[in-house]
Amino acid sequence: MLRALAEGGQEAGKLAALAQGRLKSKQDALRQALAGRLTGAQRWGLRELLVRWEELEGALTRVETRIREEGQAGADPFVAEAGELLDSSPGVGEHVAHTIVAEVGVDMGRFPADGHLASWAGMGPGNNEAAGKRKSGPTTKGSQSLRAALIEAAWAASHGKGTYWAVKYKRLVKRLGKRRALVALGHNILRIAYYLLKRRVRYTDLGSDYFDRRQVERQRQRLVQRLEALGVKVTIEEVAEAA
Repeated sequence: MLRALAEGGQEAGKLAALAQGRLKSKQDALRQALAGRLTGAQRWGLRELLVRWEELEGALTRVETRIREEGQAGADPFVAEAGELLDSSPGVGEHVAHTIVAEVGVDMGRFPADGHLASWAGMGPGNNEAAGKRKSGPTTKGSQSLRAALIEAAWAASHGKGTYWAVKYKRLVKRLGKRRALVALGHNILRIAYYLLKRRVRYTDLGSDYFDRRQVERQRQRLVQRLEALGVKVTIEEVAEAA
């Protein structure tokens, strides 16, 4: 649609018909948005912007190709496998996986725990202490490119359907707001990446019902503890669901 506008297209209906993907279902809104006229100078400016966009797309493709080639030709054969393991996590596509490997490496032995990696990468929340109380603050400094890639992954993961990450984002956004929720989700994605690389396993989603299952388990434990406090010995036996 932008290219058609840049080349002088003016009829809103024909421009809207060029929509792809989800935009196809928004024909009325598109026709309203595309109604109007661009001056010759505006069309020229739009063409220039599209040229720059295509140049950036081409550069990104070349960079991705080079990173893939370097990973495959590297001395450590795990480098190539690491990208595939990270890519198995929702939201972490090839670009984000390559960024994690390039910025962090694949040897998680350098970090005593996942929290140390998050702190090193600048995705760990800062802490302010006053009067003996600790308050969350801005994230620590780290790699800006890695941070941007993780937030990109968080945004993609938050829009998944029927996944743990989508549900977690909805829970976080109610408490933190969209921006901080994405940072928090990116923080968690990096910590998961730590375990995928350390254990050399693919990602397994916890499921959209994870928090419901956890709540049931916690309630069960509380009830057992209360009974045991009354001197009752408790034996738990799962009851099969009725057909």
